[in-house]
Amino acid sequence: MSQLAIYHEADPGTPLETTDDPLQIAAALAPIGVRFERWPVQDCAADDALGVYAEEIARLKKSGGYQSVDVIAMAPDHPDRAALRQKFLSEHRHAEDEVRFFVEGEGLFTLHEDGRVFNLLCTRGDLIAVPANMRHWFDMGAEPRFTAIRLFVNPDGWVAHMTGDAIADRFPRFEKGAA
Repeated sequence: MSQLAIYHEADPGTPLETTDDPLQIAAALAPIGVRFERWPVQDCAADDALGVYAEEIARLKKSGGYQSVDVIAMAPDHPDRAALRQKFLSEHRHAEDEVRFFVEGEGLFTLHEDGRVFNLLCTRGDLIAVPANMRHWFDMGAEPRFTAIRLFVNPDGWVAHMTGDAIADRFPRFEKGAA
């Protein structure tokens, strides 16, 4: 189940607000420019995800100017899981939107904006679109399991620019079953 906890950036121990209602999540994220949607879930293999969700992908490509799309799958036995997890645990930005749809599994997107930190546990059926240049980090957990569709304006330009702020170290990480 999707969950959002909002914190003041100086107080990682006390959420200002929490919700697992998708409409409330979308309403809380919209003022900072983050798109959150729930799509109907369909059982499919990672190799079939682009075809199964072709209509939704086409709508996003048209509305957001995205030029390419791919699928990423991560499993607990992936040999590079620890290094890949570490790569995105620090606060960073991208020059373009970060758009993900969770076909299966889950991961924790944390957004830092307007003096607040938004911890969003994305689960199967969630779409998140983090706008370009928004400070954020992503935690897939120590035993990651997810398949996600990713959309890009330019996949070659999708590079993490680290902010150098250690804020991510102070906020809750993704621990399966802890939510």
